[in-house]
Amino acid sequence: MVREGLRSILSSAGMEVVGEAMTGSEAVQSVHDVAPDVVLMDVRMPDMDGLAATEMIHKERPETAVLILTSYETTDYLKRSVLCGAAGYVLKGIDQAYLIDAIRIVKNGDSLIDRSLLKALLADVTPEEPHGRRSIEGLTERERTVLEMLARGLSNKEIAQEMRYSVGTIKNHVQRVIDKLGVSDRTQAAILAVKAGLVPSNIELATGQNDPPKSYGKASRPL
Repeated sequence: MVREGLRSILSSAGMEVVGEAMTGSEAVQSVHDVAPDVVLMDVRMPDMDGLAATEMIHKERPETAVLILTSYETTDYLKRSVLCGAAGYVLKGIDQAYLIDAIRIVKNGDSLIDRSLLKALLADVTPEEPHGRRSIEGLTERERTVLEMLARGLSNKEIAQEMRYSVGTIKNHVQRVIDKLGVSDRTQAAILAVKAGLVPSNIELATGQNDPPKSYGKASRPL
């Protein structure tokens, strides 16, 4: 019933649902078979949970963005999702329009995490030596600026506006930062920025034009 509802919502927005799965292992197999752009993944599922499935999908097909859609508002699940390679983490009950926006955001290469959960995640990170600082030292000044903006929660579009570059150029910078830091995605790059002391763990997240309207329910934002 839930999947039928989601299919109806996505189809009405012009998105094609190319596969469905009842379990984590079915989700992994389905991604292997149909190579989707985005996967909507729950956390609790039989056979293999959603986080284990997310990790397998991220390793086997990193170009597929996994968006966690769950009712569990916990930093533990958020941390595990990030470590497993999820591109986003949003809570059930959000407005349908925002779910559509969230899917488009992760498809375009941005990460999206509920702001309150992201703030708690970064606040729980402590600076550590030496790997983090050594990795940061390998970045150019421009790349360090991009990394700092990532940690503040800015999307590629917002970073492009701040730095007066095209979105395509910023996407290239972000990918180089991720590659140089040896992490799998931009959320983990933000965490490493905190570990390296580039930004404080209690950094104030940015607010801007990409925030959803209040009618969208619990606010997430692109990272």
